[in-house]
Order: sequence, then C-alpha cells, then structure tokens
Amino acid sequence: MTRPCELTAAAAARAIAARELSPVELTESVLQRAADTEDTLNAFVTRTAEVARARAAQAERDVMAGRSLGPLHGVPFALKDNIDASGVLTTASSALWAERVPAENSAVMDRLTAAGAILVGKTEMHEFAYGLVTPQTANPWAGDRIAGGSSGGSAAAVAVGSATFALGTDTAGSIRVPASFNGLVGLKPTYGVVSRFGVAPLSWSMDHVGPLTRSVQDAALVLHAIAGQDPRDPASVVSPHPPQLGKGSEDLRGVRVGVPANYFFDHVETHVADAVHRATARLVELGATAVDVTVPLTTYMIPTLWGHVAPEAAAAHDDHLRHHPELFGDGLRTLLEAGRMITADTYLRAQRSRSLIREAWRELFTTIDVLATPTVASTAPLRSQTVMRWNDGYTEDITDSLLRLTSPANITGLPALSLPIGEDHQGLPIGMQLIGNHLAEPDLLHIGQVYEAARGDTAPRRRAPLLRGSSESHPPGPHAQIAGAGA
Repeated sequence: MTRPCELTAAAAARAIAARELSPVELTESVLQRAADTEDTLNAFVTRTAEVARARAAQAERDVMAGRSLGPLHGVPFALKDNIDASGVLTTASSALWAERVPAENSAVMDRLTAAGAILVGKTEMHEFAYGLVTPQTANPWAGDRIAGGSSGGSAAAVAVGSATFALGTDTAGSIRVPASFNGLVGLKPTYGVVSRFGVAPLSWSMDHVGPLTRSVQDAALVLHAIAGQDPRDPASVVSPHPPQLGKGSEDLRGVRVGVPANYFFDHVETHVADAVHRATARLVELGATAVDVTVPLTTYMIPTLWGHVAPEAAAAHDDHLRHHPELFGDGLRTLLEAGRMITADTYLRAQRSRSLIREAWRELFTTIDVLATPTVASTAPLRSQTVMRWNDGYTEDITDSLLRLTSPANITGLPALSLPIGEDHQGLPIGMQLIGNHLAEPDLLHIGQVYEAARGDTAPRRRAPLLRGSSESHPPGPHAQIAGAGA
C-alpha cells in the first residue's frame, strides 16, 4: 500500500483536491518518514515540524471550505539550507552561519508560501554550495555512496519521502547530479527564470534555483509556482509562464534530439552510456528524430567554468575570508583562497570564452531542439572516493568528473532536465540529461513527461530501497534541530 509520504506532488494534489487525503495526514506521514530515516540519512539541518503541523491544519480548513491556493496547497517540501526562510535557521551547512536566522523570506519561499506549500525543513548541502558531494548526507540507495551535491540533502529527502519535493541550487550541476544519483527528476531552469533573491551566492553569473522531484509533472508544478520576474534579482528575466503539467500530446513527432558525437560520452561508464543510448532510442520510438551533432568548443568548458566560479566565489566571501577564515571548512577555505589568485586578465579571458561558447551553442540549437546526454559520467561514487580512474588510464578529480557533463548548461545558461532512466548492475540510479534552448522549459517538460509516461515508472517502486519500509519512530539525531519558528 502506498503511504502518503511516497506520493508524487501531483498525485498528492489530486487526492487533496478530491478530499481523499488531508494535508494533515500527508504532512504527518512526511514528518514520520523523517523521524524514521534521519539517523541513517542525515538529510536535514533543521526540521520545522510544529510550524508544518500548524500550516497543514490551516490548509485542511481551507480545502474543506473550498479555498484553494493551487495544486501545491497542503503539499510538504524542503529547502536547501542556503535559501532563506524567515525565522528559520539557515546555515548553508557552514559553521560561519551556525546561528543565522534570516528575518526575510527568499523569493522562492515567498512564492511557495503563497502557493500553500508547507515547509518541513532545511536540508544539508556542501558547505556554501561549493562542491558536488554533500559529505554529511548518505545516499539512500546505498549508504556507502555519496548523495551528490551540493543539493544532496534535498535529493535524499525527496528520495525517501521526508519531503514531497525540494528546492536546490545549481552552479555547475548541483541539482542534476544529486537527482541522477537518487533516481529523481532535477530541473535547472534557464538563467534568470527563477529569482535568486534570498539565496546565498556562490557564483553570481552561474547560480540557478530549481526543483528536485519524483516526476516531471511535479517539476512542472513547482516551476510554475516559483518562476517569475523579480526586480530584486538583477539577472531576472521575463519568460513564458511555465506549464503546470506540460503539454498534452503523447508523442514526440517533430522533436529533433541531438546525439553528441564528442565530449558527453568521453570517459563515461559503459552502463551509463548504454542506458542513455537506450533512452534516446526510446525517444525516437516515441516520434522524435535523432540528429548526430558535434558539440562546439568543448575543450574550453572546464577552464571557462573555473575561470568564473573561483573568482566570483572568492569575491562573494571576501569579507568572511578576511575576518573569520577559521570558520570555513578546510576544503572550502582552500578553494576560496585559490580563487583570490585568479587575475583580472584570466577572468576576462573566461568571459570571452563563455561568449564564444554561448554563440556556438545558439548555432547548435538551430539544428536540434534538445541535446540528450548522460547527466553524470558514473553512478554514485563511494563516499571515500576522491578520484575517478578510467579504463584508458585517465585519472580525474572526483569533482571535475561529477560536473564535467552538467556544467555546459551553467556556462550557457540553458535549461537542463535530469531524468531517471534505470539502474546499474548494483541497483544504483542512472540519469539522462536533456539540455534545451533558451527559455525552452515547456519543451523540456513535454519531452520528459512523454518519456516518463511511456516508461511508466514514476510510482513509489522507484523510492530508495535502503530505507523503504521503515516505520518505527526514532529520536532525532544530534544533527537535527527541531525548529519552532517558521517563515
């Protein structure tokens, strides 16, 4: 029997609207799931249980009175801990912000509150989002594997049902990497579509906010709620209002799917590459046309990424680095200090390189509608792993391995959707990344929804097996603070 905490957001919304499920029942199921799993998982920094219960009771009264705020009304969610919620401890998983309680909501928190969604907690992350691992959080599919980062806590919570959906941030792949490793849908919108007001900056020119969900429909629902121009974010853009449930057609006729002949399948695990090729073939069976493409300027991707992220992150944290360097973790402090060494000349060269890459990709998207690639070159690595060693002898730092295939969408600012497409021989999830044209979120959601419906696996059977079935209650671990204040 499916428990409420295992429902997709769309399924929960339908049940609430039909008065077959109470927001109180759903929220209690999610809170109990967190209580059952947190000692093993450590997905949350802070849990807002009492405020969530109060808001669920209000949502139930609203629904019974016929007052609906939309399809997310009464649906529990989690926020990555670099996204502000008024009155709730927001630490960015850093000792530097150990006692920080913002007085104002982030833009996305305001929008989700207006939509009636219920915050159940703030999730663990790589410190200040500068990493792809989230070392403090376990992967619920296999406890000896990383959850991915930097939005690892958000992904793990959704995977096990301690949140129905969650928000993450993505500077080089930090939504899509954990989505891939946890068997979830992860969407990085076009740069500027979702406001970053109230979000701790890492790299101003590459930071994005987006959803981690159990289905493409859920991603569409959440994007519909959080997207919109915001004058408080200088990068905010006017965009077509995203659909709530994607387009209605059931095939992909007329869709041109780019199959990259270079870069995206270089140094990729065989089972990952094979799964993506099978998924691409399925898109063709559904009516799409495969187009072989050579992706331009790939040699410059990683240097261009670091040429922006390293100095921008150092600038964002300059005051803290000068006055409280001891409060940063060793890994983050080293990265920030290295970023200080990037010269203005190097930064300007990176900007020029980025302009050339963007122009070349604009030309690429005159021949295709979407680029289909692996999300990550591997399934989730071991938590103790620091390098990737490929069969041809090539050795790669684990961080570069994890961001190599996702970072092009941050450099170009294009929307990218990660879809679960299967598991490897160890049962670890594999993700396929679909990169779309500028402001093409509706097209990505349509393609993803058609693929997902044809595959027929959006139900709870894809929930992380390690923790499924736990029903006993455990006291919260020492990492979890039960917050009484709410946004």
